[in-house]
Amino acid sequence: MAAEEGKIDPMYQFEVQTIFEGFSLGGQQIGLTNSAVWMCFAVLVLFLFMRGGMKRDLVPGRWQLMVEGFTGFVDNMVDANIGPAGKKYAPYVFALFMFILFSNVLGLLPVGVLGLHPFTVTSHLTVTGVLAIISFSIVLIVGFAKHGLHFFSLFVPQGTPIPMIPFIFVVELLSFLVRPFSLALRLFVAMTAGHILLKVLAGFVINSANAGAGFGVLVGLPSFGLMIGISALELLVAVVQAYVFALLTSLYINDAVNLH
Repeated sequence: MAAEEGKIDPMYQFEVQTIFEGFSLGGQQIGLTNSAVWMCFAVLVLFLFMRGGMKRDLVPGRWQLMVEGFTGFVDNMVDANIGPAGKKYAPYVFALFMFILFSNVLGLLPVGVLGLHPFTVTSHLTVTGVLAIISFSIVLIVGFAKHGLHFFSLFVPQGTPIPMIPFIFVVELLSFLVRPFSLALRLFVAMTAGHILLKVLAGFVINSANAGAGFGVLVGLPSFGLMIGISALELLVAVVQAYVFALLTSLYINDAVNLH
């Protein structure tokens, strides 16, 4: 948290900072940033979570049940949206869902009390944009590999009057091309807005406490109570946004596989 003369900058938490300079490649500096560290941390925690729950005990424990619950949830979602042909895409959708979920939740950890600065990588459009591009690329590759040029029939719904085909084709094509942008923006905006609100409320708490007991009671305590409620809401948003991203990805893959 950056503070100067009692002012708290809510955007400071999104600043990408270089931890290790690294080396220069093609005129570009290749180094280690706080964003990369938290992405690696999310992958490590996810790996440990999956590793600890894959014991295959006859009588599963709580950890194994959690892992099986997540895998079963994503498998059912893919099967419902794509059908039997979606089995091959389940690992990707599962990895996408879990990475976004863990990245969202880890960015909400109150590690500031330990002197650490939590970083939510999904609050950066570059990260959500790359995830959206990967999903969109899979849709295009699957669509053209399976259907060839017939894939363009996706943009002309059945029963469209012949005179309306050119107009409908352009509208549907533009709608299709906007998908990766909307996919990336939805997650980016949801995570950024919540974190900004929490930082602003934290500023109210700190500044009111510094201003005196009266301001602390009138402003600080309500702001702190609101922070608790917003934090609980942010946990819900973290889960919902991971689900929405995975759900829309499976729906888009369904369009490529089944052309509808």
